[in-house]
Amino acid sequence: MSAPVSTAPAKFAYWVPNVSGGLVTSKIEQRTDWGYEYNRELAVLAENNGFEYALSQVRYMASYGAEFQHESTGFSLALLLATERLKVIAAVHPGLWHPGVLAKFGATADHLSGGRFAVNVVSGWFKGEFTALGEPWLEHDERYRRSEEFIRALRQIWTEDHTELAGDFYRLRDFSLKPKPLNTPERPHPEIFQGGNSTAARAMAGRVSDWYFSNGKDFDGVSEQLADVRAAAAQAGRTPPKFALNGFLIARDTEAEARETLREIVAKADTEAVEGFSAAVKQAGRSTADQKGMWQDSGFEDLVQYNDGFRTGLIGTPEQIAERIVAYRRLGVDLFLLGFLHYHEEVRYFGERVLPLVRELEAGLPDREAPSRSSALPV
Repeated sequence: MSAPVSTAPAKFAYWVPNVSGGLVTSKIEQRTDWGYEYNRELAVLAENNGFEYALSQVRYMASYGAEFQHESTGFSLALLLATERLKVIAAVHPGLWHPGVLAKFGATADHLSGGRFAVNVVSGWFKGEFTALGEPWLEHDERYRRSEEFIRALRQIWTEDHTELAGDFYRLRDFSLKPKPLNTPERPHPEIFQGGNSTAARAMAGRVSDWYFSNGKDFDGVSEQLADVRAAAAQAGRTPPKFALNGFLIARDTEAEARETLREIVAKADTEAVEGFSAAVKQAGRSTADQKGMWQDSGFEDLVQYNDGFRTGLIGTPEQIAERIVAYRRLGVDLFLLGFLHYHEEVRYFGERVLPLVRELEAGLPDREAPSRSSALPV
């Protein structure tokens, strides 16, 4: 089913590097750090260079090149308190979080940040984390059923005076949350993001989520996912969620420089870590009935950037990247979730060299809404 494409300017988010190893599983030099001081400076830099959102990752145990990691919700709150405009999305796992407990944390974080907290509900791909913590590992589609129930509970707690739920995974009896998160003209409650490429993930996004995160995809892949999510939303009688696309951005003064950086990243890949990650994620995806789970068709090179970020093709000169971003925008991508090799330098380069070109190209789109003046302020 088709749906009108928003003419609003593209929004940008960045992966918070709160996990060691950077955003590529490679032994190439990465002038990126997982610690708080680095990330605090990065958050301020990002909100002054056109980024509206940041997504904090979560790993609960060392794995696949990510030996150290900061927990996502606490780290997100710290970044919110260090910034003025940036919205920070905390990744959480149903099965390891109860929706009532997360709702309480989220309401507090939302008040402390002036309404800038958001959540990314992750159904889970890493079986080892659940079993190491003594929690059951559900089959693929059951994990998405649990996530859908989690989101329904979370939204009800945030928006209704009393919550009653007798679900398959969660029980709530006359539960009341005060204070509620902030209710603003922009959003009635903290935004709820959700990822996953499988049929179950797309259907769930159409039924309950505010935003759908896609792994890296080319134009055909994005078009297919958009159609599926919109059809699921139409069947549920609701407005489709907004669409966010993952991409690893390598912008250089020349295309040759950008391509050489990509070649070096892959050539210096941490083979053992990539292969370990590949085995784990493909085990999770193989359990889908139609074999459409995440990473099922990902090759070794794709998994060096562990969310298929190279596939989006944001590699080249600022002009080439801007043109590709606007082409995705025409298809219906609302937000671009970006990773970088050297974050501080490349976030600034994006704000100074790439984003102004994106805005110029967007100005030529029909019936385009004017961007806010604060959307591109490189420092």
